[in-house]
Amino acid sequence: MLNKQLNKSLRSLFALLVLVMGLGFTTATLAADEQSSKQQAGKENPAELWRAVKAGDSGFTTAQGIEPGVLINVAGNEGRHIKNEYLNPIMVLAVVGVFGAFLLFYLINGPAKLSKGFSGKMLERWTKADITLHWIMAVSCLILVFTGLMVMLGKFAIQPYVSAGIWAGVIGFSKLVHDWTGPVFIVSWLVCIVKWMPLQTFKMYDLKWFLVVGGYINFGPFKGKHPNSGFANAGEKMWFWTLVFFGLFISVSGIMLVLPGLDLPREASMAALLIHGISAAILIAFTIVHIWMATALCEGGMEAMVSGYCDENWAMQHHNVWYDEIKANGTLKYQK
Repeated sequence: MLNKQLNKSLRSLFALLVLVMGLGFTTATLAADEQSSKQQAGKENPAELWRAVKAGDSGFTTAQGIEPGVLINVAGNEGRHIKNEYLNPIMVLAVVGVFGAFLLFYLINGPAKLSKGFSGKMLERWTKADITLHWIMAVSCLILVFTGLMVMLGKFAIQPYVSAGIWAGVIGFSKLVHDWTGPVFIVSWLVCIVKWMPLQTFKMYDLKWFLVVGGYINFGPFKGKHPNSGFANAGEKMWFWTLVFFGLFISVSGIMLVLPGLDLPREASMAALLIHGISAAILIAFTIVHIWMATALCEGGMEAMVSGYCDENWAMQHHNVWYDEIKANGTLKYQK
């Protein structure tokens, strides 16, 4: 009796295995036939084949990787269209438009002069570590700006006017420098944020700074208006927080684009490229503003970030709250 039941069970199991194998074979045959039919249909009707390819349909290939069966990625094409039609003009506007606007303002308004002139007394504003950190980030940022603009806009502004060999060398060098400068910027950016964030909190008096344009206007009702300001004025705080958020976007997206071995879908790569470009355009615009404000538009402003010391009258006029604080708590240090 036991042997009969065992034999019956084995026969049932064998029959089940045969059924499963038969279904699998049938499914594979049908799939192969379907694929063959599609290929045959493509041969018979090339228009249908290319319509499917342009629509981003996936076909069959022995290649390995992300989306190997897709010949044309629709999202990639749309992203390229957005980059060429919208992002590139925004980049040009960020450079030419902002620079031109501040140049015009400078020619009409002139620099913000010290109302009491230079006192000759220099007091400490930045430590040597702060100065070194600032210039590492500043230089790496400017290198990234110039090389990034070359990569984004060089094919429109330079490539048509030089030979193929020269262009290949220029664009190759620009990308190489851009990729290797990125980590320097990211590290210095991160250290600057951690070190300077406590000085960048907004206060109520910062609102007035915006209302009177920081006291930089030399005509009309705003002339001679010097709003209260702490160690960093409201404009510097706005620049800092712009650098924080868009610096984060540009750093993460940049890592996604260049990190070796990071095999991303085309959609993710294109999204990273667009985020990188938009963030770069915003940072370039604010960088131009920051440079104008710290140099040509503010008498005595650049000296502080070169030597670490600022004139006492400059401190009282542009950062009076900070000056009163260090004077009251005894941390005011004059240059010896």
